[in-house]
Amino acid sequence: MSLPLAIRFARRELRGGLRGFRVFLACLALGVAAIAAVGTVRAGIEAGLAEQGAALLGGDAEATLTYRFATDEERAFFDSIATQVSETADFRSMAVVGDDRALTQIRAVDAAYPLIGSVTLDPPIPLAEALAGDDMRPGGVMERVLADRLGLSPGDTFRLGTQEFVFTAVLDSYPDNGSGGFSLGPRSIVLIDSLADAGLLAQGTLFDTDYRMLLPVGADLAALETQAESRFRDTGLRWRDSRNGAGGTARFVDRIGAFLILIGLSGLAVGGVGVSSAVRAYLGGKTGTIATLKTLGATRGTIFLTYFLQIGALTLLGIAIGLVLGGGIPLMLAPLIEASLPVPADFTVAPAPLAEAAIYGVLAALIFTLWPLARTEQIRAATLFRDAFASGSALPRWPYLVATVALVALLLGLAILFSGTAWLTLWTAGGIFGALLLLVLAAAVIRWIARRLRVVSRGRPALRAALASIGARGGESTSVVLSLGLGLSVLAAIGQIDGNLRQAFNSDLPEIAPSYFFVDIQPDQIDGFRAQLADNPAVSQVDTAPMLRGIITRINDVPAEEFADGHWVVRGDRGITYAGAMPDGTTVTAGEWWPDDYAGTPQISFAAEEAAEIGLQLGDTMTVNVLGRDITGTVTSFREVSWEDAGIGFVLAMNETALAGAPHSWISTVYATPESEAPILRDLANAYPNITAIRIRDAIDRVAVLVEGITAATRYGALATLITGFLVLIGAAAAGERARTFEAAVLKTIGASRATILLSFALRSALLGLSAGVVALAAGILGGWAVQTFIMENDYTVIWSNAFWIVGGGIAVSLAAGLGFAIRPLWARPARVLRARE
Repeated sequence: MSLPLAIRFARRELRGGLRGFRVFLACLALGVAAIAAVGTVRAGIEAGLAEQGAALLGGDAEATLTYRFATDEERAFFDSIATQVSETADFRSMAVVGDDRALTQIRAVDAAYPLIGSVTLDPPIPLAEALAGDDMRPGGVMERVLADRLGLSPGDTFRLGTQEFVFTAVLDSYPDNGSGGFSLGPRSIVLIDSLADAGLLAQGTLFDTDYRMLLPVGADLAALETQAESRFRDTGLRWRDSRNGAGGTARFVDRIGAFLILIGLSGLAVGGVGVSSAVRAYLGGKTGTIATLKTLGATRGTIFLTYFLQIGALTLLGIAIGLVLGGGIPLMLAPLIEASLPVPADFTVAPAPLAEAAIYGVLAALIFTLWPLARTEQIRAATLFRDAFASGSALPRWPYLVATVALVALLLGLAILFSGTAWLTLWTAGGIFGALLLLVLAAAVIRWIARRLRVVSRGRPALRAALASIGARGGESTSVVLSLGLGLSVLAAIGQIDGNLRQAFNSDLPEIAPSYFFVDIQPDQIDGFRAQLADNPAVSQVDTAPMLRGIITRINDVPAEEFADGHWVVRGDRGITYAGAMPDGTTVTAGEWWPDDYAGTPQISFAAEEAAEIGLQLGDTMTVNVLGRDITGTVTSFREVSWEDAGIGFVLAMNETALAGAPHSWISTVYATPESEAPILRDLANAYPNITAIRIRDAIDRVAVLVEGITAATRYGALATLITGFLVLIGAAAAGERARTFEAAVLKTIGASRATILLSFALRSALLGLSAGVVALAAGILGGWAVQTFIMENDYTVIWSNAFWIVGGGIAVSLAAGLGFAIRPLWARPARVLRARE
């Protein structure tokens, strides 16, 4: 092997320009650009969240408590480490105007709020002035959507609990709106002192208190966090600071970004098919050159290295184009993207995501070009005038097979490293590989069927010619089915999942879900609440349960987060309940429920599914912090808990004597006819102003909007995959133009008209598109079923409207690519074509 000689040969080959490599470059550049663009947007959002962490949090640090305000000791600690402290309370309630009611997320603030940033109001008045109200009532501000829903204008009044407020301004923006996570209602802000007589912050009601702090310059955030958690470990205090000001938003952005990059890898896989086809077609045209070089004494190593260097140089060019597009487009569109995002973003040239995209591009190019390059070894000097490239063995020698497997393993390993989630990466890779394998097998079956159908196509020359072309060995059938099928498979799976989720939201849940979910019912109100609904014929069912919120801190005397590996049940506070006798409808799957009059040491009944997920066993001990008090109990039973029907469900329940003495409230679900919902809400709200009602349909709609946003982002990623597949189709059609020209010349010679030939080309493209669409639909239905059944754990039905678009899209795209390269073959003169082929 002579490297200098290979470099010289490769340089001479490159003098021929990009002819034959345009699709190669387009596929590679588009795949890399999609990954780079997603990574750049994610990096921009993460940079914005990091830079604005304090503003999103509302201070340099924050301590959060559940169900209570800080003790004197806790408040003294905050004052000792901070230069300024602001106390706020956050909870849900009903804003009432006459007979109209709407759910709102309330932030009750003190005079120091906000510590960082400013609140923007319309009309533009200071927040202190807006919250001061008038001589008779305190003031309140709310977001425009809520004010419009209640028909409020400045000067009008509304009620929260038993307290009347004057509406003074529309809340346009506030500085700590990026850390609160998902909420069910628009935001309202009032003074915390204004709620003293509202009945909304009584013991046992559902609220969080946040103590935002401004810290001295240079304060050690990590040391302060350690100090706070060690000093108040058993009080339920949760610490957060500007290093993670966006809270779950940052984790959500990271996970969605990683998922979209994995979707982008499927586009790169489709592009790899085009890359491989382009290299194979190019080297097929170089059979004579390679045979001549071998005749002159060139070794197979030198020839391999020659074209490896040539393809490598073009790969670097394609990756560079992709990086410029993927990194540049988000920068050019930065103002539009930033305006549409609910969180801050700072778009700059981000080296890390560009490097990640480049690495993916290099590895994908190596994986898909190694086999065609390896087949150059099969061309011998004696086959100078034979098409050895097309007739050789399909598989290269074993070293190339080992190298390909190693490259795939390296790609998967890096994808796991970059995405941070092995499970999602391996499932995505398995899905891509499975779809590719299914499509390859489908292409072979399609060729076999086409050859068998030629018998029944006698007397139909256009159809017979189309079937002959589809069934031909070495034709374009495999390229079309692979390139078009994978992109359509991703779109089909997304469409099936999206359709099933929409169906669940719009049709399944209303049949089984309650009308309202009531919270903050005080213990002395629960009997009257039940009695008011008992005689209402429109109410079919009322379920009630006592509710507290607590934090699982330790399991078997091991920190809960460590024991459960960060499972959701140990992150943050959870709803818990108590009971004496086992509630109706409870199904114990293991262990035994405690006796009705049990008064011994605390016992715990835990949700069976979640217990299995975190490795919890009967007899394990669990410590739960409730209102700053640690309660340690023994797990004595597991039970079924259903989350699908929107009814009452608790991960954790204790015996009555363990919790009954703690301040708490009750919750209730009410099942009623749709036409009775408004009167029921009005009567209950008038009787119990402090109670908060959450309409299940509204909550479902909010979740549906969130799911739609995620689905839309995924759909765009799949669309990039489909565009890449279309480019591969164009490449396959362009590569097959010479064959079509010769085919058309032969058909004309034996008397076929241009119309017959055109119909033959159209039937070929339509049948291949139909085949690709049907196979993609099958793969999409299978993928959608797997996600719905094993991940969503929901019922699955085929969404046939989506099926129609997938199959129709396959036919249309294949026709467009095939007929676009049928014009010149139709008008070529048979004599010239046949003489040139002799």
